[in-house]
Amino acid sequence: MKYAIIIADGAADFALEELGGKTPFEAARKPHTDRLSSEGRQGSVATTPTGMPCGSDVCCMSVLGYDPLRYHRGRAPLEAAALGIALSPSDWIFRVNLVTVIDGLMQDHSAGHISNNEGWGLLSDLAKTVRVDGMTLYPGVSYRNILVDSSGQRDWSGLVTTPPHDIPGEPMRKYLPTGNPHAAILDRMISESETLFAAHEINLTRRELGEVPATHVWPWGQGRMPQIPSFQSQYGLRGAMITAVDLLAGLSSFIAWDRLDVPGQTSYHDTDYAAAGRFGIAALDDYDLVCIHVEAPDEASHAADAKTKVVAIEAIDQHIVGPVHQALAQRAAGGEPYRMLYLPDHYTCVHTRKHDPTPVPFAVCGHHIHSVLKRPFSEANAAESDLKIHFGHELMEYFLRSGMA
Repeated sequence: MKYAIIIADGAADFALEELGGKTPFEAARKPHTDRLSSEGRQGSVATTPTGMPCGSDVCCMSVLGYDPLRYHRGRAPLEAAALGIALSPSDWIFRVNLVTVIDGLMQDHSAGHISNNEGWGLLSDLAKTVRVDGMTLYPGVSYRNILVDSSGQRDWSGLVTTPPHDIPGEPMRKYLPTGNPHAAILDRMISESETLFAAHEINLTRRELGEVPATHVWPWGQGRMPQIPSFQSQYGLRGAMITAVDLLAGLSSFIAWDRLDVPGQTSYHDTDYAAAGRFGIAALDDYDLVCIHVEAPDEASHAADAKTKVVAIEAIDQHIVGPVHQALAQRAAGGEPYRMLYLPDHYTCVHTRKHDPTPVPFAVCGHHIHSVLKRPFSEANAAESDLKIHFGHELMEYFLRSGMA
């Protein structure tokens, strides 16, 4: 048996006026995805446990078959693992965004999708200015960076931070780190970054080019290294992940999946969708389960760009869902059965630019899975199905085992 999972990050949404009252899934031309839901089964799954934040760290942990209430210890440790940062159980790890704040309001969680080199330049200079014993800044990818407190002297329990993509247009000061005596260290880092970045040559150049500047750093997503059993020990299968996002790569490393490096992969719509499809198909020769994660719909949503979100969903359908399904069907014709799962990890709403914990639609097809209602894939059709999974981490067991007892 071969298994394939395709995660269209943040692709679920509500009806949008600019799409004629349709959701992006309903507006998109996606014949291959609709075929999955017609040939197989369509349902909904609650990927965000009650009381937990709705984000890809929590939701993708659910999708991959692990209960976030049991295993989640913060987003930042997952991303640090992907960067190869050596961590100990006593370390506290933070995600640090480069953001754009204008007139005191959070305008862009990504500083205009700042480039790696620009981000590294700003973070390197900030590290020379803000020195705290035992704390180290690590440049990451684009606007995503990591801060590690390895001093062993500070307990960050109780600290309250806010993801910057959750507060577009909101007053920055209202969401500064709080709830812990050491929060002042992070507040000082934010303040000093404002001073340093204002006159930094990288930002001066960005302004001259009409690009938004990186005005501040923004720490959030703190946590400690989790202890997660391997996927093979849990489910008996060897897995691989294709993703451009460190969060997913880090989660994969904790469950002992290989991350497959695919040239041309980015977090945005400029990603090479076809390459992801090709590499995923090739990986089926070496792995029992291959997961392809695409970030583009989520980033389009955070930018309030409904048009690009629709086009991203169509590209996933054309270059990934269709080819992967065809390759699996060909293998099945040769006697190798398969199952395939397609879903977003969470809603990301174009009209609010935020995540939403509403249960997401999913489609599953393949060996011993039969259609009940032959309808196109959409949020509404999935919600009308009697297949509802109330605990997201149980979806994996359903995907792998249902109907095969």
